[in-house]
Amino acid sequence: MTEGNYVIEMIGVTKAFGNYKANDDIFLSLKKGEIHALLGENGAGKSTLMNILSGLLEPTSGTIKVKGQEVKISSPGVADKLGIGMVHQHFMLVKDFTVTENIILGSEPSRLGVLNKKAAAAVIADLSNRYRLAVNPSAKIEDTTVGMQQRVEILKTLYRGADVLIFDEPTAVLTPQEIDELMSIMRELTKEGKSIILITHKLDEIKAVADRCTVIRKGKSIGTVDVKQTSQQELADMMVGRSVLFRTVKKPSQPKQAVLEIEGLTVKESRGLEAVRNLSLTVRAGEIVGIAGIDGNGQSELIQAITGLRKAESGTVKLNGEIITNLAPRKITESGLGHIPEDRQKFGLILPMRLDENIALQTYYQEPYSKNSFLNDTAIENHAIELIKEFDVRTQSEKSTAGSLSGGNQQKAIIAREVDRNPSLLIAAQPTRGLDVGAIEFIHKRLIEQRDKDKAILLMSFELDEILNLSDIIAVMFEGEIVAYVKPEETSEQELGLLMAGSSLEKAREELEKNKEEEGSLHE
Repeated sequence: MTEGNYVIEMIGVTKAFGNYKANDDIFLSLKKGEIHALLGENGAGKSTLMNILSGLLEPTSGTIKVKGQEVKISSPGVADKLGIGMVHQHFMLVKDFTVTENIILGSEPSRLGVLNKKAAAAVIADLSNRYRLAVNPSAKIEDTTVGMQQRVEILKTLYRGADVLIFDEPTAVLTPQEIDELMSIMRELTKEGKSIILITHKLDEIKAVADRCTVIRKGKSIGTVDVKQTSQQELADMMVGRSVLFRTVKKPSQPKQAVLEIEGLTVKESRGLEAVRNLSLTVRAGEIVGIAGIDGNGQSELIQAITGLRKAESGTVKLNGEIITNLAPRKITESGLGHIPEDRQKFGLILPMRLDENIALQTYYQEPYSKNSFLNDTAIENHAIELIKEFDVRTQSEKSTAGSLSGGNQQKAIIAREVDRNPSLLIAAQPTRGLDVGAIEFIHKRLIEQRDKDKAILLMSFELDEILNLSDIIAVMFEGEIVAYVKPEETSEQELGLLMAGSSLEKAREELEKNKEEEGSLHE
């Protein structure tokens, strides 16, 4: 294929930060009307490469061509003029502004120097209808769902005339239904002649929607493949550089004494409504109890109540036989609890602080990290260096800010901190959200290791394969209550789906059996 048939070509692109090369001689080409996946581990350099294409960073060396012409993309404004728009993983929206105000921000239409919102609203409505991007133009961003905020980001790029759209980890914070909607939107965009680069590490999404896939590893190009002719296993092995196990090998659990005992717990959510209703649950040493449920059924409030981040209205929480209900978070962690929070950036780390300081957040006031109210910086740094090596946290230095790390390495740092304190109960909420298969494999192994060391693990995840893969017993939550307990080897994703929607275990099994019989009669 000749150069002119590509809408984007990145040829030998390198981006260095001091002696560190985030991108090292990378090649990427994008055809008109294709969805091209950019696959790599967390920290492989995917976002850096696309930040160069969208004008947020300038390359150290290399060439970029748009429709065959060599260009220099020195700013996002230049990228806009070239028809390149980026939908960022962390949305760039002003929460106090309306949908319309966010879309036109920086490209406001005016008549005789006066902002013409009516004209903008008409253009936005036309784009929304054309690409089936259902948004409410007058809604404030703070009142909209995550899915709608993403559609607003897509409309921002289309409003500015983008023909090339870059999606940076677009499904990391979406529900399964929102992911399906996004895939449909992407297909609709390519039918209209748009070209899409999809930054992701989710192999099933690549197989579902992408035409070609370029793999990068540790900042270097590994190769570009035709997605239809490449298996998920082959993509995973290219990404990580070795054979990846999709199933965690584990021996049967041998539960011992009760570590976490919850009785009659009721917790209210932010609006004052009951999110957890009279819930009882036990987690024993040497077992993983997985909580399955559709987002918004009380899982987050349950974990917040256990960890002291939200007040319990009634009921008791016991840890190692001691009542910890409504104690301060520090008291609860000192009682033997480790917590991997579901939002690592909001609750797990202080992003502007150094990595070694973040690793010491739970222990900085204890010896040897401090004495007589003075911090021992050397002890904090040395301890961080040990954990960074043990947990394979990829960073330039222990003094790098937590915010400079990729999502997977931020998660590894949190797990290192929590596991290192040797807690008797480890709560893992969404422990692999937004992570690549290599990081997922690493974290799953660590959780199994903790279980095999007779720790009690409470796992909350919206990924059913993760729940089925790791759990020894699964508790299904619906509308703040546990509606069923099932063993992974005796259930399925289909059965869990019915239970999560409110069906009883008996009815779910009856329905699945009926469906099986009907399918059998059709094949006869």
